[in-house]
Amino acid sequence: MPKTGDELSILGYGCMRLPQKEGKIDQPRAIRQIRSAIDRGVNYIDTAHPYHNGMSEPFLAEALADGYRERVHLATKLPPWSVKTADDMDRLLDAQLKRLKTDTIDYYMIHALDGGIWPRMRDLGVREFLDRAVQDGRIRHPGFSFHADYALFKEILDAYEWTFCMVQYNYFDEHRQATVEGLKYAAEKQIGVMVMEPLRGGNLSKNVPPQIQAIFDRAETKRSAAEWGLRWVWNHPEVVTVLSGMNEEDHLDENLRIADNALPGAMTDDELKLLADVRDEYEKSLKIACTGCGYCLPCPAGIDIPTVLDIYNHRYLFNDRPGTLWSYMLHPGGIMGEKGLASQCLKCGKCEKACPQHLPIQKTMEAIADDFEGLGMRCKIRLAKAGIAVQRLLTRLKHEN
Repeated sequence: MPKTGDELSILGYGCMRLPQKEGKIDQPRAIRQIRSAIDRGVNYIDTAHPYHNGMSEPFLAEALADGYRERVHLATKLPPWSVKTADDMDRLLDAQLKRLKTDTIDYYMIHALDGGIWPRMRDLGVREFLDRAVQDGRIRHPGFSFHADYALFKEILDAYEWTFCMVQYNYFDEHRQATVEGLKYAAEKQIGVMVMEPLRGGNLSKNVPPQIQAIFDRAETKRSAAEWGLRWVWNHPEVVTVLSGMNEEDHLDENLRIADNALPGAMTDDELKLLADVRDEYEKSLKIACTGCGYCLPCPAGIDIPTVLDIYNHRYLFNDRPGTLWSYMLHPGGIMGEKGLASQCLKCGKCEKACPQHLPIQKTMEAIADDFEGLGMRCKIRLAKAGIAVQRLLTRLKHEN
């Protein structure tokens, strides 16, 4: 890490997709997996307050018992959707320390910053909170995770003395969200870059379409789709650690093997060209050719248009309706921020006038509303928000007691 000197494993363990049994974390198996990873060199473990319906943090406290906590750099995230006042930040952090059974969190992030969350957290004093938490030893290094566009990413990087950031980055998203330009800008500022979703939640490695596999088959060196994706990310010298949610033993074995041999700058020009061809083939399946430039913003109806379009594309690109419906409820649906559903479109046409690609955004919003929205979705959003409210109340009661 540029600012800390910490030596982190290039493969980090993400605790969002732990193995489950009967709808809950399969604790014996998950503990074996995590400890096996640590015994074999993984020393960066990442979790967050909402993972596994709030159970990932307390589970991890058990997994890191018996001396394992001292062998790793532990990361978790402040849930900004649960922050209503400045005092909530301290209350939540104190609760997380208790849940994780630790005196300090090594790498602490503000979770999923975007154009709605960042201004609110900034105005509530999140920078002062982070300074205070570092000074009193509750956290060692401040950072943030991110799911928006390059312009906002750069703004946030310049707004505080961050130690690190976490971005979604893979060969398909090279020019989306934080983008390769953002990756390089963070590195220039000596801000360590952690990468999440190197395989886009597994979509770049499972159920590979025949036309994509045909491109992989052209390569002289035969590799799995997962290996191609991970090697591409590790090829970037700016990347410090790549997170993987390894919930199968063979995933752990494969990722450790790849990590032993994947070095920055090791991919040949022919290999990089092959992955560019793979990306181009995937792009042909896009429903709408949005580049995420953000010229359509701000929307008078409060819709984060690039995010909504990206979720819609993902649904058909990878045939992933369950995953994209959940993403739609989390972000446009308002579970993790301000609500901005496609059905809120006012048909004002402002976005289409500003769009450099001249995309049919209004018609696409109608299609997205028809595809994703309905009574069932709205009920699920209400239930999720109620669950968050209960968690917030329980956290306060524990803190007060």
